[in-house]
Amino acid sequence: MDEFSLIEKIRKGFPIPEDITGIGDDCAIIPQHDGFETLISTDMLVEGSHFILDEISPFQLGWKSAAVNFSDIAAMGGKPEGSFLALALPSKIRNSWIDDFMDGYRTISMKYGIPLLGGDTTSSPDRLTICVTVMGKAGIGKAKRRSTAKADDLICVTGCLGDSAGGLAVVLKGYERHSDEEYLVEKHYLPEPRIEEGMILAGYEGVHAMMDISDGIGSDIRHIMEESGVGAIIDTCALPHSPQLVRMCSRHGLNVKDLSLEGGEDYELLFTVDPAVERTLEVKHYVIGRITSDSRLEWKGSDKDYMGFRHF
Repeated sequence: MDEFSLIEKIRKGFPIPEDITGIGDDCAIIPQHDGFETLISTDMLVEGSHFILDEISPFQLGWKSAAVNFSDIAAMGGKPEGSFLALALPSKIRNSWIDDFMDGYRTISMKYGIPLLGGDTTSSPDRLTICVTVMGKAGIGKAKRRSTAKADDLICVTGCLGDSAGGLAVVLKGYERHSDEEYLVEKHYLPEPRIEEGMILAGYEGVHAMMDISDGIGSDIRHIMEESGVGAIIDTCALPHSPQLVRMCSRHGLNVKDLSLEGGEDYELLFTVDPAVERTLEVKHYVIGRITSDSRLEWKGSDKDYMGFRHF
């Protein structure tokens, strides 16, 4: 299949809203909306660094490539409105693989009503590389940032931590896959961006700082601290864990806290909130700590300094 045939095949699978110009022109054209700010994020996934090609199905990789980018918009309380996909394809990638990859990308895109508006394709000498750009919107002044945490805020997360890291451990260590292991592998390969939760949280003035958990609490809480000029206390005994993760760790002798704080790729939302507002939130969440006025990070209940995932 040549480049233009591939683009046309992809184009046919992604209907474009009437007021938007998408795949097929030099640029996408998206009308501006009064009272809204545009959000744009780009993320890259490289074979060998972000995924093991032989371990993840093309459908799962297509889904995850889109999901992790949609999560960046959710992290600021925005609504994703369109994505752009660039693929660097080595010769080992077959047409049927591309079909299944695009099926995964399309399935999650249609689930959340997010059209694919363009992109690029090229060859690669050896490794598959995927680059996704996503655009979204938020009401003016409503987007949540990492730089707005306040002393005495509660630190919260929207869901269980460590499931994705647990799933990756199952894959890398070759554990026998019981129902718990299968559940965790699916959580690793098919994450759900917290788009609705992010938009609800954006409506609360008392929700101050927010981001998604991509590199683990050990890394991500430091981003909020550095950008906001604050400190934090994380109660390691208050971390929410799924029963599947707890059972898997018990079965294989793994440390639940280590997976929860170091592993990453949970794509839950990490946010800080005024204690008086926290009680009124209409989003399921768990309180795991508190923002302080100094610059120190304290791990209550543990003597370990968790660093999270580091890209370099």
